[in-house]
Amino acid sequence: MSAAAPPSAGVRRPSLTRQLLLWSLGALVLVWGSFVFMGYQTGVHEADELTDGHLASVSALLLNLRAHEVGEAPQVTPRVATPWLKSHDYQQSLSVVQWDAQGRLLHHSGSAPMPAFSAAEGFANMALGAEGVVWRSFSQWDAARERKVMVLLELRERDELAQDIAEQMIEPGLWLLPVVSLALGLALWRGLRPLYALSADVAALDPASAQRLASRHAWSEFESVVASINTLLDRQQVAMVRERRLANEVAHELRTPLSSIALQACALAGELTEEARAQALARIGQDALRAGHVLNQLLALARASRAELHEAKAPVDLSALARSVCADYAQAAWKRGNDLALSAPPVLTVPGHAVLLDIAVRNLVENALKHTPEGTQIAVQLGAPDTGGAWLQVCDDGARQRAGSAADRTAAVPVDSLHLGHEILRRVADIHGGAFGPASAPSPFTTCFRLDLPPSVVTPPG
Repeated sequence: MSAAAPPSAGVRRPSLTRQLLLWSLGALVLVWGSFVFMGYQTGVHEADELTDGHLASVSALLLNLRAHEVGEAPQVTPRVATPWLKSHDYQQSLSVVQWDAQGRLLHHSGSAPMPAFSAAEGFANMALGAEGVVWRSFSQWDAARERKVMVLLELRERDELAQDIAEQMIEPGLWLLPVVSLALGLALWRGLRPLYALSADVAALDPASAQRLASRHAWSEFESVVASINTLLDRQQVAMVRERRLANEVAHELRTPLSSIALQACALAGELTEEARAQALARIGQDALRAGHVLNQLLALARASRAELHEAKAPVDLSALARSVCADYAQAAWKRGNDLALSAPPVLTVPGHAVLLDIAVRNLVENALKHTPEGTQIAVQLGAPDTGGAWLQVCDDGARQRAGSAADRTAAVPVDSLHLGHEILRRVADIHGGAFGPASAPSPFTTCFRLDLPPSVVTPPG
């Protein structure tokens, strides 16, 4: 199954500004729509109450005019047409009907058809005329129940009035929405300008240089981001310097044995005595082993980095691990006449990477074997002090052996100028939160290198 192809440079990425604007406008439209709906419903309700209140007010007013005493016959007064008034001008559309206690018509004014007399009072919707037009009415008796007044308004006109009032209430919102949207977009753009500046500065950073983010991004929301980026840049610089130095040392260290191998190979192509040929072959073998040792150290470095990224910590018995490593190198120490000893508690358990700790112990023992004269005493020592923590050190008396032997003073002892083994140990210590370096050597030893693990790492046995 093939891996997914990376997105091309031409693919347009989502914009945070557009996302914020869309969400803000969506929320604005939702809230605005809710208010418009509530405003419309409120306008309709208030228009209905206004109309009903006006009907009741006109009815109360007419009850006190006693217009039926003016003439003896019923008065029917049609309303004069007023086309210049709006159709929702309900003051000109009211119809009034008056009866006496016996139901005789006293007065009829307006365009409403004649309703049937009844003793009921209050508001009602009445279908009048041949077409069944619905009218809104309010009827009321006087205090002596001698006269009844009914005021009517066509329901269609009341609904038109309610709609007109509601539209007048929501119309400002219709004009205000685009203005608010534009203002909101400008405000978001202006408010995100520091983010644009930070993004531009981050994009302009060169990891290969010592450049840092400027302090002009002094916004509280950016403090952790700027600090994190600058911390990463500092670590990147340290790592680049270390890797550059390591690469230079690797090149230098490999150049020497490879050049020697090339020279000895050229010499073998010529006429040499048997003794010279044997010496050339032996030198080629030594240089090949030296180059292989450098490559093995580089592979151990790569393995340490990979373990840091992919492996989780687990309890490791450091004493058992040291015993295993010493057993593996016992034969090599015996062949060189070295004395390899181990001093450790029965159990010393620490949470960590077993692979990395094994690499660390092997490097310490191997370096002691490779870079000391024959007959050197080597001791692997472990402990867990009362103050907490754990430590592992490898000590030798190679300096005393080298000083006491004239042959060793003239002999060329292989020296790892790369200190790759120490670099591996430093990385292992960093991964475990500890430290690595030279330590004071107890008597009778002259050289000692120690790996310290902090108290927080150690789990007491048992």
